[in-house]
Amino acid sequence: QVQLVESGGGLVQAGGSLRLSCAASERIFSFSAMGWYRQAPGKQRELVARIIIDGRTNYADSVKGRFTISRDNAKNTVYLQMNSLKPEDTAVYYCHAFSTANYWGKGTLVTVSS
Repeated sequence: QVQLVESGGGLVQAGGSLRLSCAASERIFSFSAMGWYRQAPGKQRELVARIIIDGRTNYADSVKGRFTISRDNAKNTVYLQMNSLKPEDTAVYYCHAFSTANYWGKGTLVTVSS
Protein backbone atom coordinates (compact mmCIF):
# COMPACT_ATOMS: atom_id res chain seq x y z
CA GLN A 1 0.00 0.00 0.00
CA VAL A 2 1.44 3.34 -1.06
CA GLN A 3 1.80 5.89 1.71
CA LEU A 4 2.25 9.61 1.25
CA VAL A 5 3.18 11.70 4.27
CA GLU A 6 3.02 15.48 4.12
CA SER A 7 4.89 17.87 6.37
CA GLY A 8 5.81 21.53 6.52
CA GLY A 9 2.46 23.16 7.08
CA GLY A 10 1.90 25.80 9.71
CA LEU A 11 0.96 29.37 10.44
CA VAL A 12 2.62 32.14 8.47
CA GLN A 13 1.97 35.82 7.89
CA ALA A 14 0.89 37.12 4.53
CA GLY A 15 3.92 37.58 2.29
CA GLY A 16 5.79 34.78 3.99
CA SER A 17 6.98 31.42 2.70
CA LEU A 18 6.58 27.75 3.51
CA ARG A 19 7.90 24.57 1.97
CA LEU A 20 5.75 21.48 2.02
CA SER A 21 7.23 18.02 1.69
CA CYS A 22 5.60 14.79 0.62
CA ALA A 23 7.52 11.63 1.40
CA ALA A 24 6.43 8.54 -0.51
CA SER A 25 6.78 4.96 0.67
CA GLU A 26 8.02 3.86 -2.73
CA ARG A 27 10.07 5.25 -5.59
CA ILE A 28 8.37 8.33 -6.96
CA PHE A 29 9.39 7.63 -10.52
CA SER A 30 6.95 4.74 -10.40
CA PHE A 31 4.16 7.33 -10.46
CA SER A 32 2.91 8.89 -13.68
CA ALA A 33 2.34 12.14 -11.85
CA MET A 34 2.51 13.64 -8.41
CA GLY A 35 0.98 16.81 -7.20
CA TRP A 36 -0.45 19.00 -4.51
CA TYR A 37 -4.11 19.75 -4.02
CA ARG A 38 -5.74 21.97 -1.44
CA GLN A 39 -9.12 22.29 0.17
CA ALA A 40 -10.27 25.39 1.96
CA PRO A 41 -13.23 25.33 4.37
CA GLY A 42 -16.49 25.10 2.47
CA LYS A 43 -14.75 24.70 -0.88
CA GLN A 44 -13.96 21.82 -3.20
CA ARG A 45 -10.54 20.29 -3.38
CA GLU A 46 -8.51 21.90 -6.17
CA LEU A 47 -5.28 21.20 -7.97
CA VAL A 48 -2.44 23.48 -6.94
CA ALA A 49 0.55 22.05 -8.80
CA ARG A 50 1.51 18.84 -10.54
CA ILE A 51 4.71 17.32 -11.86
CA ILE A 52 4.59 14.68 -14.56
CA ILE A 53 7.02 11.77 -14.83
CA ASP A 54 8.91 13.55 -17.65
CA GLY A 55 9.42 16.60 -15.45
CA ARG A 56 6.78 18.86 -16.92
CA THR A 57 4.87 20.92 -14.39
CA ASN A 58 1.60 22.77 -14.32
CA TYR A 59 0.06 25.13 -11.83
CA ALA A 60 -3.25 26.65 -10.91
CA ASP A 61 -3.49 30.20 -12.22
CA SER A 62 -3.87 31.48 -8.67
CA VAL A 63 -0.39 30.26 -7.66
CA LYS A 64 1.63 30.75 -10.85
CA GLY A 65 4.79 32.71 -10.15
CA ARG A 66 4.51 32.13 -6.41
CA PHE A 67 4.61 28.35 -5.93
CA THR A 68 7.12 25.85 -7.29
CA ILE A 69 6.79 22.09 -7.32
CA SER A 70 9.90 19.95 -7.42
CA ARG A 71 11.01 16.42 -6.66
CA ASP A 72 14.00 14.58 -5.30
CA ASN A 73 13.99 11.07 -6.71
CA ALA A 74 16.76 9.92 -4.38
CA LYS A 75 14.68 10.91 -1.35
CA ASN A 76 11.34 9.83 -2.85
CA THR A 77 10.03 13.24 -1.93
CA VAL A 78 8.06 15.95 -3.71
CA TYR A 79 8.16 19.53 -2.52
CA LEU A 80 5.98 22.58 -2.85
CA GLN A 81 7.78 25.85 -2.26
CA MET A 82 5.21 28.53 -1.50
CA ASN A 83 6.27 32.17 -1.58
CA SER A 84 4.36 35.43 -1.26
CA LEU A 85 1.61 33.62 0.60
CA LYS A 86 -1.82 35.19 0.77
CA PRO A 87 -4.68 34.64 3.23
CA GLU A 88 -6.62 32.95 0.41
CA ASP A 89 -3.93 30.26 0.30
CA THR A 90 -5.19 29.02 3.67
CA ALA A 91 -6.25 25.40 3.26
CA VAL A 92 -5.38 21.81 3.97
CA TYR A 93 -2.81 20.76 1.41
CA TYR A 94 -2.84 17.17 0.19
CA CYS A 95 -0.18 15.24 -1.63
CA HIS A 96 -1.41 13.13 -4.54
CA ALA A 97 0.20 10.44 -6.63
CA PHE A 98 -1.11 8.49 -9.59
CA SER A 99 0.05 5.27 -11.12
CA THR A 100 -2.61 2.61 -11.65
CA ALA A 101 -4.64 4.22 -8.87
CA ASN A 102 -4.94 7.50 -7.03
CA TYR A 103 -3.12 7.85 -3.73
CA TRP A 104 -3.59 10.62 -1.18
CA GLY A 105 -1.83 11.79 1.91
CA LYS A 106 -3.71 12.86 5.01
CA GLY A 107 -2.98 16.53 4.47
CA THR A 108 -1.16 19.34 6.20
CA LEU A 109 -2.76 22.59 7.27
CA VAL A 110 -1.46 25.89 5.97
CA THR A 111 -2.81 29.03 7.61
CA VAL A 112 -1.88 32.45 6.28
CA SER A 113 -2.74 35.37 8.51
CA SER A 114 -3.36 38.87 7.20
